Amino acid sequence: MYTQKKLKFYSLRNIDQIPQLQKLSEEERFAMKVVANVLPFRTNNYVIEELINWDNIPDDPMYQLTFMQKDMLLPRHFNKMADILKNNSSPEIIKRTANKIRYELNPHPAGQLTANVPLMDDEPVRGVQHKYRETCLIFPSAGQTCHAYCTFCFRWAQFVGMNDLKFATDESNQFQKYLKEHKEVTDILITGGDPMVMSLQKLKLYIEPLLEPEFDHIKNIRIGTKSLAYWPYKYVTDKDADGVLKLFEKIISSGKHLAIMAHYNHWIELSTDIAKEAVKRVRDTGAEIRSQSPLVKNVNDSSDVWAQMWRTQVNMGIIPYYFFVERNTGSKHYFATPLAEALEIYRNAYIQVSGLNRTVRGPSMSAAPGKVAIEGIAEINGEKVFVLNFLQGRNADWVKRPFFAKYDTKAIWLNELEPAFGEERFFFEDELEELFYNNSLLKNPIKKEEEELQEYGAA
Repeated sequence: MYTQKKLKFYSLRNIDQIPQLQKLSEEERFAMKVVANVLPFRTNNYVIEELINWDNIPDDPMYQLTFMQKDMLLPRHFNKMADILKNNSSPEIIKRTANKIRYELNPHPAGQLTANVPLMDDEPVRGVQHKYRETCLIFPSAGQTCHAYCTFCFRWAQFVGMNDLKFATDESNQFQKYLKEHKEVTDILITGGDPMVMSLQKLKLYIEPLLEPEFDHIKNIRIGTKSLAYWPYKYVTDKDADGVLKLFEKIISSGKHLAIMAHYNHWIELSTDIAKEAVKRVRDTGAEIRSQSPLVKNVNDSSDVWAQMWRTQVNMGIIPYYFFVERNTGSKHYFATPLAEALEIYRNAYIQVSGLNRTVRGPSMSAAPGKVAIEGIAEINGEKVFVLNFLQGRNADWVKRPFFAKYDTKAIWLNELEPAFGEERFFFEDELEELFYNNSLLKNPIKKEEEELQEYGAA
C-alpha cells in the first residue's frame, strides 16, 4: 500500500524555500535565479526528495535536468540579466529584458509556430499542429504546464508567460471539426506542456469525443507525458488515479490503441518503487508505454546510461522508441552534442543490448523537413560522409530515401550540414521551400530557419 503524497511545486517565487539549496553559496543561488528569470523553472517535492542525490551536486543528472545552471545562458545574456537584477530593476524592465533574450533563443524551432499550423476556413486552427500526414498534435489549454520543467525542454517557450509564444487550443470543438474533415489522420498526439497535469474531467473533455463513431478514422491515441517520471503518484495515489486508469481502459475497449509516450531521460527516473508501480498500473489497463528522450549533455551523454535505461525499460514492459538529438533552441550550447558524438553514444549503447531493446530509433533530429536520422558514417569514393534518412517527412515520399552530408565533427544540427559529393542542395530542399515557405521568407529553409524567428520577433 502506497501512502498518498501531496504535490508541492517550487518555482522562482519560492525557490529559497527549498532546504537542499542552502548548501549552495549565495553566488550560486543568485546565478540560478538569473537563469530562472529567462528560462522556465519549476520542480516538485518528489523530484527533490526522491530523484536527486544531493551529495553529488552539481553533477547529479537529475539536478542538471531540473535546476538552472549559470552556463545555461550565454555569457552576454547572463550578464545582461544579472546586471538588471543587481540594480533592483522594476518587474517591467526585468520582463522586457528577459523577453528580448528569449527571442534570441529560437523559441519555436522547425517551423512550429507557422509551418505546422493547419488552416480551416482560411483561419489557423488553434492549438493544433499537423506536420505529418497521419498524425495531428493537440495542445490542450489546460495542459500547458508540467509537474516539473526539464531545463533542456524544446517547448520552454510555452511556459515563460509570453502569450504570443504560447500554443494551445481551448475546450471548444474546433480541433474536433478539423479532425472530422481530415480522414487521413489516424493518430492523435495529445501533448503540451504535459496533458497529464489536467484533471480527469479535462482529460475526458478532450479524449472521450474521439471515441465516437464519427472519429473511426482515428486508430491511435497517444499521450505525451513526463508524469511517469516526475509525478508517478498521478497513477497510484492521487484522487483521480483510478479514474484516469478507467479512462485508459475505456479507450482500449473502444477499439483504439492507446500509447503513453513517456519522456524518460535517465534510468534514475525508473528506479523508485512508486515509479515502478505507476508503470505497472498503466500497463494493466492495456495501454502501451513507449519511451523517448533526447541526448542531453550533462544528463545522459553516456552509452552506459542509455543501455541501462533501455534494459530497465524493457524489463518493465516499456518499449524504447526514440533517441533524439537535442533541438536547436534554448540552451542548446549547454546541452547539445555534436552529431558524430551522438551517433557514437547511440551505437555503443545499441551494441550492449539485446534485440528487444533495439526498437529505439535514432539519433533523430526533429528538424524543419521532418525527422532525420543519422544512420551511420561511411566513406564513399574517398569522401567521408554522414548517411542520413527520413523517419518522417513533410512529404511522405521523402521517407527512407537515404541521402548524404559531408562528415563534420562540430555540426550539432541539420542546418549545419552540407551536401556531400559536390551537390549544392539536399534532394528535398527545393520542394521544402515550396511547402514550407510559399512566400519565400527564406531562400534556404534548412540553413537559415532561424530567420523565421527573427522575422516573427520583429513583427
